[in-house]
Amino acid sequence: MSRVLVAITGASGAIYGVRLIQRLVSEGQPVDVVVSGPGAKVLGIEHGLTGDPGSWFPEGVPDGLNVLTNGDIAAPPASGSRAPSAMIVIPCSMGTVARIATGISSTLIERCADVALKERRPLVIVPRETPLSTIHLRNLLTLAEAGAHVVPAMPAFYTKPVDLEDAIAFVVDRAIQSAGVDLPLRKTWREDAP
Repeated sequence: MSRVLVAITGASGAIYGVRLIQRLVSEGQPVDVVVSGPGAKVLGIEHGLTGDPGSWFPEGVPDGLNVLTNGDIAAPPASGSRAPSAMIVIPCSMGTVARIATGISSTLIERCADVALKERRPLVIVPRETPLSTIHLRNLLTLAEAGAHVVPAMPAFYTKPVDLEDAIAFVVDRAIQSAGVDLPLRKTWREDAP
């Protein structure tokens, strides 16, 4: 099973990234994780979590989880010869969107996104901002035109979520699906229909 790279950046909604990583790991999917400095700060502010993904699992760092440092631009996924099978940036700040859209590769997250695009690997961007400015929309369009999947963090209500975790699960599942990872959606449109 090939590796998926998950990046958490400094946008509100860092819990989406945490839940996505937890779902992939629980399904036995090998995952590389990079948390930006601002991403770690948001995790602390919004959820009282550290930026260390190993601390998100009560039993410690699970098998298949590899934590990378955003400043390590020599890490294996930064090379086209070691590119992950897919990359998901969740949540993706508008600053990160802008830097990826313009080809700036000054951090591991930005470099890996650049590699995903040039190697034609799935790159999923989960933006978390509202409202969107014209600049945000243009940058997202640039990424979509370059081949990225733009999956806004917009939960559906046809799944009849009963709590915030249900709403988060929907966004997480759509990001996983867009990355081409073979895991089923936990809830679908009109599940009860014949």
